[in-house]
Amino acid sequence: MKNKDKDLALRIYLILAALFIASLVMANLIFKKFVNIDFFGIYTFKISVGVLPYPITFLITDTISEIYGKRKANWVVTSGIFASIFTLLIVLIADYLPAYAESPLNNKIFNEVFGATGIAVGASMLAYLLAQYIDVSVYHFWKKITQGKHLWLRNNFSTFTSQFVDTAAVVGLLSIFGQLDWKDFWTLLLSGFLFKALIALIDTPILYAIVYSFKKKFNLKENQEINWIDEENNTK
Repeated sequence: MKNKDKDLALRIYLILAALFIASLVMANLIFKKFVNIDFFGIYTFKISVGVLPYPITFLITDTISEIYGKRKANWVVTSGIFASIFTLLIVLIADYLPAYAESPLNNKIFNEVFGATGIAVGASMLAYLLAQYIDVSVYHFWKKITQGKHLWLRNNFSTFTSQFVDTAAVVGLLSIFGQLDWKDFWTLLLSGFLFKALIALIDTPILYAIVYSFKKKFNLKENQEINWIDEENNTK
């Protein structure tokens, strides 16, 4: 690979990583608002708005898995853990510091919005760590089985599996910690999983378009990945 292509591949990887971390952190910060989304009168999803950016993280890890390989996908997942911990610490400090009298946002309102973020981020991190590593592992399992063919299969199988694990873990942990009512467990689990599965199906053509663009730009053969770091190490 030429140096300019290596630089471009690295820049794209960093952009994808940044979008992944931003989506993850945003999902943890806005999770306390729940909404009903009507799907053409067929089904009404009862979900947290935190679910909205979360499927993007799985599209990004699938993209990185396909183009850059399993190890670099796991790098991004691990980076997301550190970003979540950092976010948690900042929010806890901000919540602890008392607001002065003229502050547009007083202590009570801030605590109502962000007060449960510690529990939410903790629960989300546990679920996220499990689900994302499952997503990457299942993705590469099917990639190996199919010898790099049938992109739709590994994309959806890995996402369906990991999204179910993630949704069940998050809803379960938040119910255990008293942030959600147990009577809503199955409704939120079903709505959350079906919504994420629907998004996974919708984003399959997007993944195909991204992979096609990458392979064309970097002249990648079927089942070939960009390994600019490995190439540099081999030349030393």
